[in-house]
Amino acid sequence: MKQILIIDDDIHIGNVLEEALTKEGYGISRAYSGTEALYALSGSKPDLILLDLMLPGLNGEEVLPKIKGIPVIVVSAKVDIDNKVDLLLGGAADYVTKPFAMKELLARISVQLRKPADAFASPNLVFDDITLHIDTHTVNIGSKEIRLTRTEYAILKLLMKNPSQVVTKSLLLERISEDTPDCTDSSLKMHISNLRKKLREVNDKDYIEAVWGIGFKMRKV
Repeated sequence: MKQILIIDDDIHIGNVLEEALTKEGYGISRAYSGTEALYALSGSKPDLILLDLMLPGLNGEEVLPKIKGIPVIVVSAKVDIDNKVDLLLGGAADYVTKPFAMKELLARISVQLRKPADAFASPNLVFDDITLHIDTHTVNIGSKEIRLTRTEYAILKLLMKNPSQVVTKSLLLERISEDTPDCTDSSLKMHISNLRKKLREVNDKDYIEAVWGIGFKMRKV
């Protein structure tokens, strides 16, 4: 069963949406503010989100950039064309103006759910305050860009793709060869040492820890 999260503080509209979507066979969860929505998303990942813009606390425009890897259909009374364009460029999959025809909304939901899940995958990897941009091969800590070698970037990318796991030395050598050919068993320790130093120089945080005799993993600091 596909799961849909409705983020809307209008109880009546939310009830109408929930009733219609439940009849269509979808599982429904609700959030009534931007803050509540982000809390809900920290514990579960729906297949699609219906997002109102006029929310208490964090509004829809503030919530949208924080949603990663999930198609979002904005459902709003705002009709300004520039606003629609900004939201679509900012990550929304679609935009439906209130009041809406339920038949049209259901069709738009169906279209989004037919798309492959990886169509909505974020081009970034994020860990703590590190952002790795897969499309541009750049890395930032906060707003500061970190200059990494090709090998250092490849190591960090693999570790950030597996943030809760210890990545063994043999797996590191095998996988990072996809991005760089110049890392060997004897040079791996040096590359990781240099990477840790560059990251640590920004704010004195050590983001990578060595697990003795096994490999390396990302460390929350």
